[in-house]
Amino acid sequence: MRLDHVSYAAGPDGLKATAERLGKLLGTEIADGGVHPRFGTCNYILPLAGDTYLEVVGALEHPASDKAVFGQAVKARTALGGGWLGWVVAVSDLEAAEERLGREAKDGYRHRPDGHELIWKQIGIKELDADPQLPYFIKWLSPEEDHPSAGASGDYSLAAIEIAGDPHRVSEWLGEPEDHPLDDVEVRWVAPHGTPGIVAVEFTTPNGCVRI
Repeated sequence: MRLDHVSYAAGPDGLKATAERLGKLLGTEIADGGVHPRFGTCNYILPLAGDTYLEVVGALEHPASDKAVFGQAVKARTALGGGWLGWVVAVSDLEAAEERLGREAKDGYRHRPDGHELIWKQIGIKELDADPQLPYFIKWLSPEEDHPSAGASGDYSLAAIEIAGDPHRVSEWLGEPEDHPLDDVEVRWVAPHGTPGIVAVEFTTPNGCVRI
């Protein structure tokens, strides 16, 4: 199972300011990614090696952000000061997740600043909102060359995710071993009795490892 991306919710200072702050920590620019009309959100993107990327996301002042589960989750995290929202795994099909959750995956799309549209299907957002240690699942419908990781220099990569929560719960959710839930990224279980969710993410950069 492959990690697709990690999401960081904007703080009270706004999406652009949050993206600029994280970019300074990492030593690179995080660029405007566009708008999710269905979710009432917008994002900034940093392509990473290994077909992964960092998403910094903020809610729009739009009714969609109050109706969509993802928009609600982003607004709630921003209201708490911003920070890590969740992690997302890419799958080749969503049938197993649909069967387990008893509902169909939802359509997602994003309009990039250049007007190009990215499309995908996703499921598990409700569980992300209720239990942030759990990732949600995504299946990209856009061509591979349109994936947000396209254009990564190779100088920046995602090395590890630190998660507070129950490894057995996440293992059951993913259908993967507790000690090796992802093929390409180390998962460290920390603070088992803390608030569930991502505690930190470690990036490899030209200037060494950066933990955010």
